[in-house]
Amino acid sequence: LPYQPSSSSLPGPPLVPVPISIPEPAPQELEDARRAIGALPIEKLLLEDEDNDTILHIYAAKGLRAHTLAAAERMKPLRRLDAKEHRGKTPLLVAVTARQPAIVHDLIQAGADVNAVDNKGHSALHLAATYGYAQVLQVILSLAFPLDLEMKDFEGHSPLHCAVLAHNSLLREQRGQALTEEQHKGLQQQSRELESCIHLLVQSGASIYSRDVKSNKTVLHYTVQDGNISLLRYFLELNPFKSKDFVNNKAHGNTALHMAAALPRDKNQKEIVQLLLEHGADPSIRNLDNDQPIHMAPPGKAGDQVRHLLKRGKVTPALISC
Repeated sequence: LPYQPSSSSLPGPPLVPVPISIPEPAPQELEDARRAIGALPIEKLLLEDEDNDTILHIYAAKGLRAHTLAAAERMKPLRRLDAKEHRGKTPLLVAVTARQPAIVHDLIQAGADVNAVDNKGHSALHLAATYGYAQVLQVILSLAFPLDLEMKDFEGHSPLHCAVLAHNSLLREQRGQALTEEQHKGLQQQSRELESCIHLLVQSGASIYSRDVKSNKTVLHYTVQDGNISLLRYFLELNPFKSKDFVNNKAHGNTALHMAAALPRDKNQKEIVQLLLEHGADPSIRNLDNDQPIHMAPPGKAGDQVRHLLKRGKVTPALISC
């Protein structure tokens, strides 16, 4: 499989998607699998275990590509290609979770419903984005049409939201504990994979302006709330219309600048406030409690530095509202 995740951290030039190429299954393995699956009586083919897994779920989870494809071919005319197990996952969703890009490819080609969701409202896109499975995500994006990039899960999150929140989670993990060198390298690799997923989603048309259903947050609010300055810079530079509306959107009454002003110092507070101001954040906007961002700054020296920035802050005239 030729896809390699982006080796550079955000921000930077967006990842250029490499055409995905999945080799055909080994002919002899597929022939043997078709023979074995073809010999199964119908009742065994459709049998579900105590977790409602069919043989198709089990083969997909184990990465048995030839058997998965052979079972999919036989189960499609029986309308069992998208059967759901106890968590609501179809065989395609199981293959995504198991990080099996070749099986994901085969199931989509066989006609699996790429917009099917599990009991949490997670589609194949949500799962690949959450786990940072860039190669799986690229398979889905290259094959599935039509594909709803803005589909919301039951928490109100789009796949892009999920990738950003997962990246934030890794950032918290890196900050929150002493890590061995091996653990640090592992988290860095996961971060790079998630960054590749974010690039792929944005380049495929996922909207950075999309709001979650519950809190009205955009990716901008999510990056600010965890002090994720690399992703924040990336999204601000992506703002194609230099829209003040994007920078000054409110979530629960607070703009990103309100959230930034209230950050602890160890979450890049000063740098984030400065960055938002440079991109047109308006320090005069008030939240539902009638507070401006300056009123959210913590007491003490760190808060004084932020208050100084906010007093100087002016809306950049070059930015327009749209």
